[in-house]
Amino acid sequence: MPVALFLLSVILAAVFYSKLPSEVYYHFSGDVPDREISRTAIMVWLLIPQFFLMFIGVAISGIGSIISRRYELTDSNHIKKLLMAMGNMVALPQIILIFAMLDIFLYNAYDIRLIPLWIVIIVVLLLGTIVLGIFFFRIIRQFHASNVKQNQEL
Repeated sequence: MPVALFLLSVILAAVFYSKLPSEVYYHFSGDVPDREISRTAIMVWLLIPQFFLMFIGVAISGIGSIISRRYELTDSNHIKKLLMAMGNMVALPQIILIFAMLDIFLYNAYDIRLIPLWIVIIVVLLLGTIVLGIFFFRIIRQFHASNVKQNQEL
């Protein structure tokens, strides 16, 4: 997912670059823009964090799969799920950055404002918390079931 979100960011940047003015508003006080920066600089500042988040997600997944192969943990299904979840956790800040990028681009290109960023942050973090809660509840339940099974065998 981090790679797909990075590619989406690059596509958005490519689509909107020619539509942006030379000076882009990026900070708003209420609904009034109060800070601006060159469009090249805003592209760099919006894409560099996306690149690093993608790199972190890929690195976590890659290192995790190497460790699981080295220590022969590949038979464990919940370890695979845990590694996948860990690698995809960086998608949450990536989604928030994509929304901020889209808000900046739409305002400067078409004078359209989206919903406030803080609302998006709360929604994304709540959804992430719910997904993580469900995921960890399943792992705890599986772990408990395997412990009960081991105790019954003794």
